[in-house]
Amino acid sequence: MRLLGLDPGLRHTGWGVIEAEGNRLIHVANGAISTDSKQSLADRLVQLHEGVLRVITDWSPVAAAVEETFVNKNPSSTLKLGQARGVVLLAPASQGLPVAEYAARRVKQSVVGTGAAAKGQIEAMVGMLLAGCEIHGADAADALAVAICHAHHFNSPQARHLNIAGAGS
Repeated sequence: MRLLGLDPGLRHTGWGVIEAEGNRLIHVANGAISTDSKQSLADRLVQLHEGVLRVITDWSPVAAAVEETFVNKNPSSTLKLGQARGVVLLAPASQGLPVAEYAARRVKQSVVGTGAAAKGQIEAMVGMLLAGCEIHGADAADALAVAICHAHHFNSPQARHLNIAGAGS
Protein backbone atom coordinates (compact mmCIF):
# COMPACT_ATOMS: atom_id res chain seq x y z
CA MET A 1 0.00 0.00 0.00
CA ARG A 2 1.42 3.38 -1.01
CA LEU A 3 1.01 6.03 1.69
CA LEU A 4 1.56 9.77 1.67
CA GLY A 5 2.62 11.53 4.86
CA LEU A 6 2.25 15.30 5.13
CA ASP A 7 3.71 17.71 7.68
CA PRO A 8 1.85 20.99 7.10
CA GLY A 9 3.45 24.39 7.27
CA LEU A 10 2.85 27.64 5.47
CA ARG A 11 6.53 28.19 4.63
CA HIS A 12 7.38 24.53 4.04
CA THR A 13 5.08 21.52 3.91
CA GLY A 14 7.00 18.28 4.12
CA TRP A 15 5.85 15.24 2.19
CA GLY A 16 6.94 11.63 2.15
CA VAL A 17 5.74 8.61 0.23
CA ILE A 18 6.34 5.05 1.40
CA GLU A 19 5.20 1.56 0.45
CA ALA A 20 3.91 -0.60 3.29
CA GLU A 21 4.08 -4.31 2.47
CA GLY A 22 3.08 -6.16 5.62
CA ASN A 23 5.67 -5.15 8.22
CA ARG A 24 8.10 -3.98 5.55
CA LEU A 25 8.42 -0.25 4.84
CA ILE A 26 10.02 1.00 1.64
CA HIS A 27 10.96 4.59 0.88
CA VAL A 28 9.53 5.89 -2.39
CA ALA A 29 10.13 9.67 -2.36
CA ASN A 30 10.23 12.73 -0.10
CA GLY A 31 10.60 16.47 -0.23
CA ALA A 32 9.03 19.76 0.74
CA ILE A 33 6.66 22.18 -0.90
CA SER A 34 7.84 25.73 -0.26
CA THR A 35 5.80 28.87 -0.69
CA ASP A 36 6.95 32.35 -1.63
CA SER A 37 6.76 34.51 1.50
CA LYS A 38 6.50 37.62 -0.70
CA GLN A 39 3.13 36.43 -2.02
CA SER A 40 -0.25 36.99 -0.38
CA LEU A 41 -1.60 34.37 2.00
CA ALA A 42 -4.17 33.30 -0.60
CA ASP A 43 -1.49 32.81 -3.26
CA ARG A 44 0.69 30.83 -0.83
CA LEU A 45 -2.25 28.55 -0.05
CA VAL A 46 -2.72 27.99 -3.78
CA GLN A 47 0.98 27.08 -4.03
CA LEU A 48 0.53 24.51 -1.25
CA HIS A 49 -2.59 23.05 -2.84
CA GLU A 50 -0.96 22.73 -6.25
CA GLY A 51 2.18 21.25 -4.70
CA VAL A 52 0.30 18.55 -2.80
CA LEU A 53 -1.77 17.73 -5.90
CA ARG A 54 1.48 17.40 -7.90
CA VAL A 55 2.89 14.96 -5.34
CA ILE A 56 -0.32 12.91 -5.50
CA THR A 57 -0.22 12.87 -9.31
CA ASP A 58 3.47 11.96 -9.42
CA TRP A 59 3.42 9.20 -6.77
CA SER A 60 -0.17 7.81 -6.77
CA PRO A 61 -0.69 7.09 -3.05
CA VAL A 62 -3.86 5.24 -1.97
CA ALA A 63 -4.14 7.08 1.35
CA ALA A 64 -2.73 10.12 3.11
CA ALA A 65 -1.95 11.06 6.69
CA VAL A 66 -1.47 14.55 8.09
CA GLU A 67 0.11 15.65 11.35
CA GLU A 68 -2.30 17.53 13.61
CA THR A 69 -1.60 21.15 14.39
CA PHE A 70 -0.17 22.16 17.71
CA VAL A 71 -1.14 25.49 19.20
CA ASN A 72 1.78 27.82 19.72
CA LYS A 73 2.01 31.07 21.64
CA ASN A 74 1.49 33.36 18.65
CA PRO A 75 -2.21 33.36 17.65
CA SER A 76 -1.46 34.78 14.19
CA SER A 77 1.06 32.01 13.46
CA THR A 78 -1.36 29.39 14.75
CA LEU A 79 -4.11 30.72 12.50
CA LYS A 80 -1.86 30.71 9.42
CA LEU A 81 -0.69 27.18 10.21
CA GLY A 82 -4.33 26.12 10.55
CA GLN A 83 -5.11 27.58 7.14
CA ALA A 84 -2.16 25.77 5.58
CA ARG A 85 -3.22 22.56 7.31
CA GLY A 86 -6.73 22.95 5.90
CA VAL A 87 -5.33 23.12 2.38
CA VAL A 88 -3.08 20.12 3.06
CA LEU A 89 -6.11 18.12 4.26
CA LEU A 90 -8.24 19.29 1.33
CA ALA A 91 -5.86 18.36 -1.48
CA PRO A 92 -5.78 14.56 -0.98
CA ALA A 93 -9.44 14.46 0.08
CA SER A 94 -10.41 16.28 -3.13
CA GLN A 95 -8.71 13.49 -5.06
CA GLY A 96 -10.73 10.81 -3.28
CA LEU A 97 -7.94 9.70 -0.94
CA PRO A 98 -8.85 8.78 2.60
CA VAL A 99 -7.02 11.10 5.01
CA ALA A 100 -6.03 10.20 8.57
CA GLU A 101 -4.72 12.62 11.18
CA TYR A 102 -2.18 11.94 13.92
CA ALA A 103 -1.02 14.00 16.86
CA ALA A 104 2.69 14.84 16.81
CA ARG A 105 3.15 12.89 20.04
CA ARG A 106 1.66 9.75 18.47
CA VAL A 107 3.88 10.12 15.39
CA LYS A 108 6.98 10.42 17.56
CA GLN A 109 5.93 7.46 19.69
CA SER A 110 5.33 5.31 16.60
CA VAL A 111 8.69 6.10 15.07
CA VAL A 112 11.04 6.65 18.02
CA GLY A 113 9.24 4.94 20.90
CA THR A 114 8.68 8.08 22.94
CA GLY A 115 6.30 10.96 22.38
CA ALA A 116 8.93 13.42 23.60
CA ALA A 117 11.49 12.65 20.88
CA ALA A 118 13.57 15.48 19.45
CA LYS A 119 13.62 16.31 15.72
CA GLY A 120 17.10 14.81 15.33
CA GLN A 121 15.92 11.52 16.85
CA ILE A 122 12.99 11.39 14.44
CA GLU A 123 15.18 11.95 11.40
CA ALA A 124 17.68 9.32 12.59
CA MET A 125 14.98 6.71 13.17
CA VAL A 126 13.29 7.45 9.85
CA GLY A 127 16.67 6.88 8.19
CA MET A 128 17.01 3.55 9.99
CA LEU A 129 13.45 2.40 9.26
CA LEU A 130 13.71 3.39 5.60
CA ALA A 131 17.25 2.14 5.02
CA GLY A 132 19.13 3.82 2.22
CA CYS A 133 16.76 6.73 1.71
CA GLU A 134 18.09 10.24 1.29
CA ILE A 135 15.96 12.55 3.42
CA HIS A 136 15.51 16.03 1.94
CA GLY A 137 15.37 18.08 5.14
CA ALA A 138 13.61 18.11 8.50
CA ASP A 139 10.15 18.78 7.04
CA ALA A 140 10.46 15.76 4.74
CA ALA A 141 11.71 13.64 7.67
CA ASP A 142 8.66 14.63 9.70
CA ALA A 143 6.37 13.79 6.79
CA LEU A 144 7.99 10.38 6.36
CA ALA A 145 7.46 9.84 10.09
CA VAL A 146 3.75 10.61 9.61
CA ALA A 147 3.59 8.07 6.78
CA ILE A 148 5.37 5.47 8.94
CA CYS A 149 2.97 6.16 11.81
CA HIS A 150 0.06 5.66 9.43
CA ALA A 151 1.53 2.39 8.17
CA HIS A 152 1.69 1.19 11.78
CA HIS A 153 -1.90 2.21 12.51
CA PHE A 154 -3.82 1.63 9.28
CA ASN A 155 -5.56 -1.39 10.78
CA SER A 156 -6.78 0.68 13.71
CA PRO A 157 -10.46 1.51 14.26
CA GLN A 158 -9.73 5.02 12.89
CA ALA A 159 -8.40 3.56 9.66
CA ARG A 160 -11.29 1.09 9.36
CA HIS A 161 -13.63 4.06 9.77
CA LEU A 162 -11.86 5.71 6.84
CA ASN A 163 -12.15 2.44 4.85
CA ILE A 164 -8.43 2.27 4.11
CA ALA A 165 -7.30 -0.89 5.87
CA GLY A 166 -5.93 -3.08 3.15
CA ALA A 167 -6.49 -0.46 0.43
CA GLY A 168 -4.28 -0.97 -2.54
CA SER A 169 -3.19 -4.42 -1.39
